[in-house]
Amino acid sequence: MIGYIHSFESLAALDGGGLRFAVFLSACPMRCAYCHNPDTWDKGSAALKMTPEELVKKASRYKPYFKNGGGVTFVGGEPLVQADFIAETVPLLREAGISYVVDTSGAVELTESVKYVLSSAERVLLDLKFWDEESYIKYTKQGMDKVLKTLDFLESIGKKTVIRTVVIPDINDSEEIIEKYLPYVRDKKCVERYELLAFHTMGFFKYEKLGIENPFADKIALDKAKKDELQAFVDKKLDK
Repeated sequence: MIGYIHSFESLAALDGGGLRFAVFLSACPMRCAYCHNPDTWDKGSAALKMTPEELVKKASRYKPYFKNGGGVTFVGGEPLVQADFIAETVPLLREAGISYVVDTSGAVELTESVKYVLSSAERVLLDLKFWDEESYIKYTKQGMDKVLKTLDFLESIGKKTVIRTVVIPDINDSEEIIEKYLPYVRDKKCVERYELLAFHTMGFFKYEKLGIENPFADKIALDKAKKDELQAFVDKKLDK
């Protein structure tokens, strides 16, 4: 099995706890209006083609840094598009004593490989991008049915899950809109926390480089104070 890998980030600190070796896998079924990695949308964007053995050998170099809860994070793109490749990698990571986290949009069918990858993960970071079907289709070009089925699956197996939402100026940066997300999260015992992330513009240069229209080119980054205010609102509503 060959994996199509866009890039790596060593010693990442924001994607799953501890220091992480982030593996950015190519391909994604969504076309999110705020995506900061449009260069990972297609498998053809892969910079490397690797076997599971080659990937684990590379990740193992960073094992000394994984002592305090770190490990591998599969991200993308949408990593679960390549669930078969990850599934072949999982036993090798176990043999090497390395845990992993999956950072996913949930926008894939729940195949046996996907279920295996999710159930074997230390934790799942699941995006809840928008609050209803109409908004999902408008801003991601996909519906939210698969996302909700993924969340239901994670709940059914009791998998530690962090739900994450990017807060975008003039789209969902109000208490009124954010509250619409909460019913999806409130009664899920698997959800450790609901984390809001601030929209940023750091990937804007990629759109110009790739000749892709940037739907949010006129937007500015969300103010951190605004994000923190909304996070406090969410925490209070969920009694976190």
